Amino acid sequence: MIERRIRPPAEDLALAFDRAAFCRALGMEPDRWQKRLLRSEAPRVLLNCCRQSGKSTTSAVLALHQALYVPGSLSLVLAPSERQSKELFTKISGFYKSLGHAVPSDSNRKLGMEIANGSRIEALPGSEKTIRGFSGVSLLLVDEAARVDDGLYHAVRPMLAVSGGRLVLMSTPFGKRGVFFEEWTNGASWDRYEAPATECPRISTEFLEEERRSLGPWWFAQEYECRFMETNDQVFSHDVVDEAITTEVAPLFAAVREEGGR
Repeated sequence: MIERRIRPPAEDLALAFDRAAFCRALGMEPDRWQKRLLRSEAPRVLLNCCRQSGKSTTSAVLALHQALYVPGSLSLVLAPSERQSKELFTKISGFYKSLGHAVPSDSNRKLGMEIANGSRIEALPGSEKTIRGFSGVSLLLVDEAARVDDGLYHAVRPMLAVSGGRLVLMSTPFGKRGVFFEEWTNGASWDRYEAPATECPRISTEFLEEERRSLGPWWFAQEYECRFMETNDQVFSHDVVDEAITTEVAPLFAAVREEGGR
């Protein structure tokens, strides 16, 4: 049995208003970008982070803080697969237990948790069919967003229309395609965070050099430098396609369509 720790009221109030302090209470010192994210109130957040940079850990802190200090809130964790959703939820659940269940749990399931203050956290695989029944979402976390189906992304956004909830997309790049790439390069009103491996104090220079030699420049740039690379099966590069599009030339069959419509 986990011993419940009673926090002094002043300390608990400080944690309620400072997620970075809450992160420290969980035994972790946040990196500079993590501290900025934890203290941000931006409703739309993009995390373009290298592997093992701590993006999932930081998102787990956000979800648990929301559940503990916003009674009756609903947080959803989405990922391309159930295994990935479960992995992130396991982090959240582990942090919850490390606090000694400061708020008693009414239910603690494999992929969901409801606590006594009425807050819920639900982890779901990346299928449009599994998420349609949810509404009033306070926090929506999309893990491995670069690999999530575009249809899922368009299906989840309306969940925030009435609640005004927060949307966080987090991922390592996966080519110049999909909603994560489009939002990172062209999206408006996003609070953006980039965390390459060189800025992560837990990843050594020696390890990165080994990875650079082993993976090669293409994979290394994507996995550790947060760069959106051309996909392997792409005939023309993304930049070449963009440069080929112009408003100065009419579409090839536009005149034929106009003739046929008369």
